[in-house]
Amino acid sequence: MVTAPHLWLRAEHRASEQRSPLTPEHAAKLVAAGMHVTVEQSGQRCFRDIDYQAAGCRLTAPGSWPVAPTDACILGLKELPDDHSPLRHRHIYFAHAYKRQPGATALLQRFLRGGGQLLDLETLCDDSGRRLAAFGYWAGYLGAALAVMNWLAQQVPDNCGMRAVAPWHSSRDLLEELLAMLQPLRGRALPHSLVIGAAGRCGSGARALLEALALPFDGWDIPETRDGGPFSAILDYDLLINCVLVQEALPPFLTADLLAQPARRLSVISDVSCDPGSPYNPLPVYTACTDFSQPSQRLRPGTPVLDLIAIDNLPSLLPMESSADFSNQLLPALLQLAEFPASPWQANLERFHHHTRDLKDA
Repeated sequence: MVTAPHLWLRAEHRASEQRSPLTPEHAAKLVAAGMHVTVEQSGQRCFRDIDYQAAGCRLTAPGSWPVAPTDACILGLKELPDDHSPLRHRHIYFAHAYKRQPGATALLQRFLRGGGQLLDLETLCDDSGRRLAAFGYWAGYLGAALAVMNWLAQQVPDNCGMRAVAPWHSSRDLLEELLAMLQPLRGRALPHSLVIGAAGRCGSGARALLEALALPFDGWDIPETRDGGPFSAILDYDLLINCVLVQEALPPFLTADLLAQPARRLSVISDVSCDPGSPYNPLPVYTACTDFSQPSQRLRPGTPVLDLIAIDNLPSLLPMESSADFSNQLLPALLQLAEFPASPWQANLERFHHHTRDLKDA
């Protein structure tokens, strides 16, 4: 007899993270399927604790997952507390640990020391290699929205950069705000954007936002980038929205030398992919992410200035919509946890073993 899986939804450690990988509605479906679901209470999550309780989940204290039963699968989104403690559970979250990012080796060693396992949502794929659950659409949508917002901030006389941002209640509210900001500029030259990775989920979100604002854009994908950069043509656009998920080394799209050219028109880079610590980063012109309190950093002064947006949890600016979409995508895979060897989780686990094999031998 197969033991019913125990899923433990942890409270997010990052203060700006309001999303959840599991909605109360979908938690109820897991409970109905016979799963045990424990939910850590959270004052910042976009869904109420009592709604999880009403769905049949057991509530528990925030941050209590380290003492959860060993057979519990710990579900989250962003990074774990960096306290170097051994990890003894199966963890399901976006760990970003397989592309030689800073801290990746130390994280994997924590799993080895504790006997736990990583099921990285970034590499949860079907047989064709397509990711089963992703926030890509909303990341692209918000990356494009902030790029436009940053460009608008550049049009005011003091041009001090973009103000802090906070989550919107809905995409409709965000769109109405942007349309109102653009209205006084209609009839003038509005920004022309380039979306790289336009054919993917992330790129489709960026395109949807720009289309909703009636702003001109071009889209590049594999045919335009397969020969490798740098691409001087990028400098002819006002906004660059990078939506490319890079899994291997390739010549960069932009370099610092290219950005120093006097003929540059480009004034905003929104790096939705946001992987500055990876050797696979196609935009190696910055070293640190930005955040909600300081959404952009100024890369170059002058005329025009050049600002960079590199926020690694963009979908949390629309937490309700992005969470509902993601949870809907993830639900079928969560229901398969009871059939682990015959599910996509098995290949995901094998990837973890592949990336930790050398660490075991070291």
